[in-house]
Formats: sequence, C-alpha cells, structure tokens
Amino acid sequence: MVYPGCGSLRAMKIWAVLVTTILAAAPLARQADTARNPLANQPAAAAAGHRLYDQTCQSCHGPAGQGDRGPALDSGSFAHGSDDANLFRTIRAGVPGSQMPPFAGLTDEQVWQLVSYIRSLAADQKERGLLPPPQEREAFSRATGDPAAGEALFFGTARCASCHQVNGRGGIVGPDLSTAGRMPSPTLRGKILNPNSPIAAGRGTVAPQTIVVAAKDGREIRGVRRNEDTFSLQLVDAAGGLHLVDKTTLRSYRVENRSLMPGDYATRLSAADLNHVLAYLSTLRERTANPAAALSTGGVTAERLLKANAEPQNWLMYWGDYRSTHYSGLNQITAANVRQLRAAWTFPMAGDAVLEATPLVADGVMYTTQPGVVVALDARTGRQIWRWTRVQQVKSPYEINPFNRGAAIAGQRLFVGTLDAALVAIDARTGQTLWETPVGDTMLGYNLTSAPLIVKDKVLVGVSGGEFGARGFLDAYDAATGRRLWRWYSVPGPGEFGNDTWKGDSWKLGASPMWLTGSYDPDLNLVFWTVGNPGPQIDRSTRGDLDNLFSDSVVAIDPDTGVRRWHYQFTPNDGHDWDSCQAVVLVDRPWRGQMRKLLLHADRNGMFYVLDRTNGAFLSGTPFVYQNWNTGFDAKGRPLVVPGSNSSPEGSFFVYPTLVGGTNFQAPSYSTVTGLLYLQYSENGQAYASRPQTFEEGRQYIGRDTASARAVQRKANEPAPSAGIKALDPDTGRTMWDFKVFQPSWTTGVLATAGNVVFGALKDGNIVALDARSGQHLWHFQTGATVAASPMSYSVEGRQFVAVSAGNTLYAFALPE
Repeated sequence: MVYPGCGSLRAMKIWAVLVTTILAAAPLARQADTARNPLANQPAAAAAGHRLYDQTCQSCHGPAGQGDRGPALDSGSFAHGSDDANLFRTIRAGVPGSQMPPFAGLTDEQVWQLVSYIRSLAADQKERGLLPPPQEREAFSRATGDPAAGEALFFGTARCASCHQVNGRGGIVGPDLSTAGRMPSPTLRGKILNPNSPIAAGRGTVAPQTIVVAAKDGREIRGVRRNEDTFSLQLVDAAGGLHLVDKTTLRSYRVENRSLMPGDYATRLSAADLNHVLAYLSTLRERTANPAAALSTGGVTAERLLKANAEPQNWLMYWGDYRSTHYSGLNQITAANVRQLRAAWTFPMAGDAVLEATPLVADGVMYTTQPGVVVALDARTGRQIWRWTRVQQVKSPYEINPFNRGAAIAGQRLFVGTLDAALVAIDARTGQTLWETPVGDTMLGYNLTSAPLIVKDKVLVGVSGGEFGARGFLDAYDAATGRRLWRWYSVPGPGEFGNDTWKGDSWKLGASPMWLTGSYDPDLNLVFWTVGNPGPQIDRSTRGDLDNLFSDSVVAIDPDTGVRRWHYQFTPNDGHDWDSCQAVVLVDRPWRGQMRKLLLHADRNGMFYVLDRTNGAFLSGTPFVYQNWNTGFDAKGRPLVVPGSNSSPEGSFFVYPTLVGGTNFQAPSYSTVTGLLYLQYSENGQAYASRPQTFEEGRQYIGRDTASARAVQRKANEPAPSAGIKALDPDTGRTMWDFKVFQPSWTTGVLATAGNVVFGALKDGNIVALDARSGQHLWHFQTGATVAASPMSYSVEGRQFVAVSAGNTLYAFALPE
C-alpha cells in the first residue's frame, strides 16, 4: 500500500546517516556557562567513566558511543551543546521531549567521569582518521559561492528539494537539511558527489541502504526504510510515497548497499553551481518554523473534507464529518459477526492523564494525540511512523484539564492545540513543526483541549477557561501562515447585541467558553458552535437575573467573516454549570411532513432539542432523562423554568440533572440506517447553592456553597441514580431502547456503524457492542483501565477496525483475518 507524500525521518540508513546522527538537532540548545570538567585529562577518570557508561548508557548509545537507539557520542559534536557544562547538564537533566531521561541520581563526580570518557571517544576517532581535522570541520564557514544562488538551485533546477526539506519546504525522501550548516563543507561535498560512499559512524562505517521489495503480483518497490519489525515495513520511495508493507505477503526482500540519491551530480552541477549549493547549505545552522513555506499539494484536500462520508475507510475529522454524526459507513463488522471481534493491536502512550483523543485516519495513517504529543501510526499494525513532542512553555499552577482530544488535518498539515493555549501546525509527513501561534494566556485560565475544525483555508478553534471567568471566544486562523483572521467573543462587549443581558461590568468575567469542536454546513456556509457556562458558574448575583448571552447557547457563524447569523440559548441565566458544549448534529430529514435542515442537540440540562439550522427556529424540546427544572417552552422556545430550581444563597430544591448533566461532551452518534440518535446519559440530581466569590485572575471563579447543597436530598418518588446508552427517535424524542451501564461518565461516547452495531466506551474499562435496532448486548472487551474517550472506525485494505483509547493505551479491534 502506498500513501503519496507521507513519511518519517526516523531510523535513516541511507547516505545521510552522518547528517541524522551528528546533526539530530534541537534548535533550543542551552546557553553554556564557564564550568569546566575538573577531571579532564585524567586517564583514571575516563576509565571510571567507561565502566559507568557500559552500565548506564550503552543500551541506547551503543558500545563505545558508536550509536544505536540514541545518537553516536564519538564525534565531539552534540546537538544540545558540545562544551563540558552542556554535556554535564544534558546527562543530569536529560532532554525533555526525547527518549533521553535525566540521571539525577548520579553524583557530580560520576557525571564528570562520563564526560571524560565521552571526550576520549572523539579523541580516539581523530587518531584513527575518522574525523576531519579541525580546519576542515570549520570549512563550512569559509565555503565559497553565493548562498542566494545556491538556494535558488536547491529549490529549482538542481531539484534537491524534491527529496530534502529545509524548514518545512521540500520533500521527505532524504534527511531534513535545515541544520546542514553544522556539517563540514568537505563532508557535504563528498556526499553530494559520491552518495554511495560508506559513512564513518562510531568505530566503523555504515553503508547507505536501499530496500527493494517485490509483491506477489510482481510489483517492485525501492525505497528508504523508515521503520521495520519482523512482520511490517515502512518504506518511502524516491517520489516520497509512504508504503506500509506487510512482509508476510512479499515475494522477495533484499537490501542494496547503495543510496537512492542520484549519483550524477558531478556532471549535473557545474563546479560553480556546486559551490553555490554548498554555500547555501553552510548557512543552515538551526531548524526554524517557517509559516511562509508553501503548502504541500495532495493529502487531505478541502474537497475530500466536504465529501468525508464518501471515504468511510478514513476518519478525517474529530466528529467523522462536518455534520458531526460520528457515524461510520463501514459494514464489515455486523451484528451477526461482532462476537468474533478481537484486539488487532495496541499502542501505549504514557502520560500524566488518561487519553481522551479521537484519532484521525487518512489513507492508512492514523494520527492521535495527548497533551504536547502527536503520533503518526501505521493504522493496520499500530507501528509508529513519527512522534511530535512539545514541552509546555507556561503552566498555570491552577491548571485543571490536562487533556487533548484530537487534531485536525488539511492538505499535508495537522493542527493541534496545546495546554498553554497555542495553535500548532505540523507536517503530517514528518512530524516537524511548521508554525505556532499563541491563542490566549494560559495564566488567565485559557487552554486548547479539543480538536480544531478546518473550514476551507481556515483553522477554527475555541478556548476553554469557563471555570476561571476567562471571556470565551472562537478564532479563525489562516492554515498556511497561522495568522489570525477573525475572533468572535461569546460574551458581547458594550454596544454589541446581548451586552445588556449582563449586569454592569459582569460581562468582563462572563466566561462562556467555546472549547468543543463545532459543526459545518457548506450549503449554508455556516459553522455551528456551542458555548459553555457563564462566569461565575453557580453564583448568579454578580451577573443578575438576566439571560447572560451567549452562555449555554448554540451560535451560527459565517466562517468567512466571523459574523453571527443566529443563536439559540438552551439555559438562560444558568446557575447549574449546564454548559452547552455538547455535539450539534446536522441532519436533513422530514419534519412534520416537510423536508427540513435540522440541528439535533442533547444538552447537559437534560433536554433533547430539534432546531431549524437555517434560522435557529425552535422545533421541539423533550427530556431524554428525568428533569424537574422545566415545565415546557413558550412559542419561541424559551424554557418555562420551575421557581426554586436555579442556584441561590439559600439553595435550590433537589434538581435533576446534576452539574455533570444528563449527557456531556462525549460523542453521540446518528445512524443514517436507523434514523436514530445514540448517546450516553446519566440520570441523577442535586441541589444548587451559591455564595459570593471574589474574582482572582487565573483562579477558579465558581461561587458554589457545597455544604448547603449537600443538605438537600432527593424525594422518595424521584429516580435513583442510573446511567446508560440509549437510542432516541428525533421525531418524538422518545427513548427507543436503553442499555444500563455500571458507572456514569461525561467523557465516553458511542459510535453507530452501517453494520447495525453501536459501539460504546464505558468508564469501567469495557468496550461494548450493541444491536443498533434493539440495544441487545452483542460483545464486550474489558481493557483493565479507565476509559475516557469515544470509539471511531476505519479500514485498511478492506479490513475494518474499531479504535478507542483506554487508560494510556490505544486499542484497535478487528475481525480475524
């Protein structure tokens, strides 16, 4: 299987091993200080360091520092600083975001002994003639030629960029040359003129390698190995296509000790042109994000996103499609055979919090996330292709939601938010950062936890921060450059429509975050985005007995301009924390005998809503769990609120549902086969009591009196707590079936498929399959870990998979082959 333009720069074994080994660089090298090794030039210290190295370092960096899983340490040049102080610091503190751990348990003397031994390795290399003399290693600084002319050649007639990248521009077959200037110019010249020559590495040489495989149908693939295990191979061919190969199906496999790089550059380039290219490469010392880099062609186009339902083998966005149906059109797994389902592969992702992400799948490659991490996987095997990491730059001591729920894809770029409220664009082929732009100040409570939404050439993303009184907003960014195009505030300022629904200046702390991924109707050219709770959450005294727009609403926004077209508010003047950050599902179906463009929404307040999405008109609202705060709606859809049900200093009666809600942000699913909406629910109640709270910037702004609320209990005739998965008829809101579960959850969702199966993720560790028409239990699998994510489905080479995370492990299930 080939996936054009996708790949990884890991585990290179072609002509550029020297580049990737010596230059595997992090652009943020630490500033050196004046410390020097007190044990320098002491043979006994180097000998002690040798013994310590063999016990501590050899498994990663290889015997005598020649390199293995970790980079070679025998060159005298190191990516994170090459003087004694930086070597000491790297050993002691490790390298964040890499596989290099800190060795804080070593004494200072032991660390200096290791530094002494590592220094001796470079000296030995020099004695054996494997390192160029110092004057040659510095030759890059005196490279002749015109760098500007060399850049034009590199990206032009010399066609270097067809295989190599520089700061996000170019191909992915060869290594990233963004830091090629750290290499001696004669070494670069030699590799250009003779790419098949062996490369000095450690105490020997490494020959460039090309892998050649032949399929049983006779098709031959030649390429560079990106990753390999006993049964699978990731191969990038000369055109940049990524092949995810099942080795058990091959007719032949061989290794050629030659490079894929053409060997005719001695004649292709004149002497002057070669000097120009070398002069350009000599200027490349640090890899930098380049927003101006041209967008790669191919990948997931805007047209493909619009027609995502036509590609059921892929899962191209957070909700599966722009309509947020979270539905799979795959039908290989059915109600009749789902009992045969088994785990096909697992992928562990260690971290500080359980996984909540819904993966993307595009053309056989899966992309999934956790805070500060994105990985690309072979979707058939779970084998990693690349891994992107980013250390959180700023962390609020009051941060409370350390999760990431997914990424978005457009072209050959991925877009992901961070806990310190930055939006990052990543090359989907390599995992390299392309640009990063700040969205909000995390010290005020802002962070980005949900997947962005791609609309045309824009990246739309909303912020969290409702617990902190941080004013909510939705942003649109240019996908090419990261430039902000517009911002829409969910709490209107003075002179804006809705500002008069806030008492005094309370709008400034009105929260109303827009953190959950929205939906899009391309025919109407509207995005539909839900809004969270007002601030403070429970105490209504500061914001008055007013509606507090646009909290707890859905808003329709023109994605081209950021202008609001309409809104509907589910819970005016909310004192329960019933934010409306739940999915809005867009369906076209008959309504009372007339075809309508509908918006379906099961809200945290326990009501199931049907709206006309062309204008926001209220069509119906029915409870999907027991509720006692609302006796109905007026003609315009405003709820008729039961007196005493809202928060107050004296406390409410025992109100259904709870603060967690009848449902929450977990994925519901709408089946085009059954016409039913499936969701997880929780049925319970509580009292709501408030107390005044002084606002402190960056701290939670709640205003809840917990003690008073606990004193109120449910009545004997009110339902006991329960939870489950149910199917709703959108026409009536009636529950068609109800499958009870042991533990309620506000994170685990469901997935309906064309195979007449509804998959549910349960907090208690189970993944369950139910009959979509009857709710009958068909299959389950106990993962042994807390589940906090929603399932999704995709297929590779005709084999359907169902994937979901449990704890810190991603599972993929499939029928036996």
